[in-house]
Amino acid sequence: MHDIGFIRDLAIVMLVAGATTLIFHKLRQPVLLGYILAGVLIGPHTPGPLIKDPRTISDISNLGVVLLMFTLGLEFSVRKLRQVGLGVLLATVVEVSFMLWAGFGVGRALGWNGTDSIFLGAMVALSSTMVATRTLAEGGLRSQPFARLVVGMLVAEDMLAVVLITVLTAVALGGTVQADTALTAVGHLGLFVVVGMVLGLLLLPRLVDHVAGYGRDEILLVAVLGICFGASLLAAGLGFSVALGAFLAGMVVAESRCASRVVHLVEPLRDMFAALFFVAIGLKIDPAVIIEYALPALAVAAVVIVGKTVICSLGMFTTGHDARTSLRTGLSMAQIGEFSFVIATLGLSLGAISQFLYPIAVTVSVICMAVSPYLVRSSGKVVGLVRWLTPRPVRTLGSAYIGWLENLRPVNENAALAAMFRRFLWHIGVNIILVAALFVLGAYINAHNWAWFSKLGIYREARHSVIWACALFLSLPMLIAVYRKAEALGMLLAELGIRERFTGEYTQSIRRVLARLIPLLTLVVLAVLVGALGSTILPPRGVVIMLVAVLVLVAVVLWRGLVKVHARLQAALKQTLSDESGVQAQAETGDRTKDKQSR
Repeated sequence: MHDIGFIRDLAIVMLVAGATTLIFHKLRQPVLLGYILAGVLIGPHTPGPLIKDPRTISDISNLGVVLLMFTLGLEFSVRKLRQVGLGVLLATVVEVSFMLWAGFGVGRALGWNGTDSIFLGAMVALSSTMVATRTLAEGGLRSQPFARLVVGMLVAEDMLAVVLITVLTAVALGGTVQADTALTAVGHLGLFVVVGMVLGLLLLPRLVDHVAGYGRDEILLVAVLGICFGASLLAAGLGFSVALGAFLAGMVVAESRCASRVVHLVEPLRDMFAALFFVAIGLKIDPAVIIEYALPALAVAAVVIVGKTVICSLGMFTTGHDARTSLRTGLSMAQIGEFSFVIATLGLSLGAISQFLYPIAVTVSVICMAVSPYLVRSSGKVVGLVRWLTPRPVRTLGSAYIGWLENLRPVNENAALAAMFRRFLWHIGVNIILVAALFVLGAYINAHNWAWFSKLGIYREARHSVIWACALFLSLPMLIAVYRKAEALGMLLAELGIRERFTGEYTQSIRRVLARLIPLLTLVVLAVLVGALGSTILPPRGVVIMLVAVLVLVAVVLWRGLVKVHARLQAALKQTLSDESGVQAQAETGDRTKDKQSR
């Protein structure tokens, strides 16, 4: 009887989904929103429910998750990631990181535990590929310049989604957000992902292409679906998420030569199982719980809409796109969707999160889905309003920044300049890596030699203070070198990048600001990195302030000596890496390059 009941329930779901598609298309609202609301109406938590069996709901949900994640994986590929561009990729990493932090902060502010908060951060970090792309398509905006940036950010977020799902599975299995208990699970998951991707890329694309050679669409479709469910079954058998297995299978199949043909075959299934997935989400929702947690859901929705709009817009503007294109990109990304539900389902299935978090995630998604089309349609008016509210000096500074980036593009006469920038950035990067290595070494010493410190009467806080102070003092030559290189880079960029035809009377002022801003921002980034890497050995706040003050005093007094120490270290490193004689390598110190040494 269960089989007949399942067919009956599946028929009800598909009939409701079909009616919803027509109604919400007429209302010019996202169809996915209609699926969720339809699931609520026919679910077990409303009067006169049409579907009551929790097993049916679970079966439909799992089937929808597997097929949806597989089709999302098919739309992602390494080739697409290469086409995204470094600027869009960096902006996406910053956006996802910021939203993770913001979501975690909101959860803690609401009094939730650490696991609930970190899962909330992950839910609000990833935009909805289906909502964003369908909104652009229905609005006839796919040919607009900002649409390409939106698609690029969504592709980059798909890559980060794999990382997030992997880490969150480790957190759920470990039952904590503490690194020491989750590292083993992360290692196992990472091994599964890496081995699965490597073996999959070696074998499956060739297999799929071989099957495609038969010229029979039904054989190809059955084969790729077999790969999809086989990967999900393997992941589940190893204790991981079926969603992760399906997504990895889609990513691997996407690398085959016949990937476009596979996507064409799977598209109808994607639409059908997307309907199943989102209706199943609605089936799990209790309206009473939504009412109870309405205020937290509204607060989280506001954080998603404002946070994603602002951070994505700033990210696009920083990478050289004009204000109008940047803001329209941010408005198109201001929503969450399928990955948020997958993450919530993952947390519930593993018993890692509280029951109230799932309906909150759905409520936030519904609010964002309802608002998203209006934000995109009115993006032109929003851009005009923002421009009107922005003071004239700020607009001038923004125009100067865009013009400056145009001047720095590595073409024609700027090719030599680009090579010089790369040298400066390379020197800064090497020194930052050395500083980070010192703090990682300090963390390792703290973790493995605490008993030795205890024998000397040096316990936790004192041990952290000693190790952190030593790492900071040994980093002084590299920190000073980073500042000097960044200072020189800032002066060069200011002089060559800020042109008077863009900035007029503000030219010199903007140059001075930029020349000082770049080294300061470099030190801020370095401080954040060091703080993250050295978090396990960070002494009490008062001790940190005192050590930093002493360090600044030592740096001022010993500035020239520390510069000479770094120059000698740099010369020694060049001597080690150079093919020239030791005498020549030692003679040519400072900021000279290897090219100059060979002349």
